[in-house]
Amino acid sequence: METLFASCIGFLTSCGVFLMLRGRTFPVMMGLTMLSYAVNLFIFSSGRLTLRGAAVLGNSDNYADPLPQALVLTAIVIGFAMTAFLVILAIRARADLGNDHVDGKLPETGKGQR
Repeated sequence: METLFASCIGFLTSCGVFLMLRGRTFPVMMGLTMLSYAVNLFIFSSGRLTLRGAAVLGNSDNYADPLPQALVLTAIVIGFAMTAFLVILAIRARADLGNDHVDGKLPETGKGQR
């Protein structure tokens, strides 16, 4: 289970970094969101991955650590606010600049290309 979980975190991280290096705002936004999901999973895994463990209440020999769960919930709220701010910023940049490139410039095309 730990190998699958670590593979998912690595996959999300690599996809997030790849998308953040794109030139348009929407892939950058998606990359940032995927990277925040990877970080949330990493923080969640710091509380140990257990099967059939009680969250806080209940009768069980295994209990999950509530601190990483609280940190992940806080990170989800902050990530949602950051994504909303980035969407508004992208819409404003699109309205002001007329394109959605990160640097505000259209890519140059060759003389023979259209």
